[in-house]
Amino acid sequence: MRAMDLGIVTSASKLKCYYELLKFRLSFLVAFSCGFGYLLGHSGTVNWLHFAWLVLGGFLISGASIIFNQIIEKDLDKLMQRTKDRPLPTGRVTVNEAYQYAILTALAGFGILAWQTNTLTVLLSLVSMILYSFVYTPLKRVGPIAVFVGAIPGALPPLLGWVAATGTISHEALIIFGIQFIWQFPHFWAIAWVADEDYKKAGFKLLPGGGKQDLNTAINIMIYTLFLLPLGLLPTYFGLVGITSGVVVTICGALFLSQTFSLMKDYSRRSALKIMFGSFIYLPIVQIAYLLDKV
Repeated sequence: MRAMDLGIVTSASKLKCYYELLKFRLSFLVAFSCGFGYLLGHSGTVNWLHFAWLVLGGFLISGASIIFNQIIEKDLDKLMQRTKDRPLPTGRVTVNEAYQYAILTALAGFGILAWQTNTLTVLLSLVSMILYSFVYTPLKRVGPIAVFVGAIPGALPPLLGWVAATGTISHEALIIFGIQFIWQFPHFWAIAWVADEDYKKAGFKLLPGGGKQDLNTAINIMIYTLFLLPLGLLPTYFGLVGITSGVVVTICGALFLSQTFSLMKDYSRRSALKIMFGSFIYLPIVQIAYLLDKV
């Protein structure tokens, strides 16, 4: 192979590694939630260019946070089957390269938000990054408190979008934050149940109570999923959206809740997988329903 061809292959491989570090799908979901909060909070004609800049800024900050997370956990990722082939554990990207990439991505994201939004949005984005990358990440080896801490940055994107649109944190903003905050618990715990064997290799302690795949954990997952039913109706109650979305959200919540009963019955990985996938489906459907039914 010629030197030029080899250089092209090497560059393409490196770009693929940088793409993997961003965790595109996860960062996209964060950006989607930012856009949801913006559109729900916005009144009048939407400036779609402004919207696009917000989504891009949220995507970049999420990506940077995830890269910092992978840098901190690079040695632990080597121990787990699901993460051992990531760019950092395999050495396809060095720690210095990852740091540079994370810093540049973060600066680009914060720069876009500072240019296109407001100071409060930028500050909340900074808080989100710090909590996720430098508080939640090390706490994963301490205990289930990590899930509570991680749920805060996980629920901030729709709040950020609302603040970018309105400049204020209102009770409506806290409602959409609260829904996504509570959603994090069954979502995280279902993932931790499915990945329990791998997580134990890395010393992660995310399951509640005694940290076991037992009835106690299944009940905790059920209770937090149950909370989503009344919380999901609050946007309708406060007149933020209409009754149609309230019906849709209630049906989705009931279906989501029904999945937890199987886990309480058989404690199986299959039932936990259903909850995990159900959580991924629940949130975007609910957010789209709210947007389509916005008053």
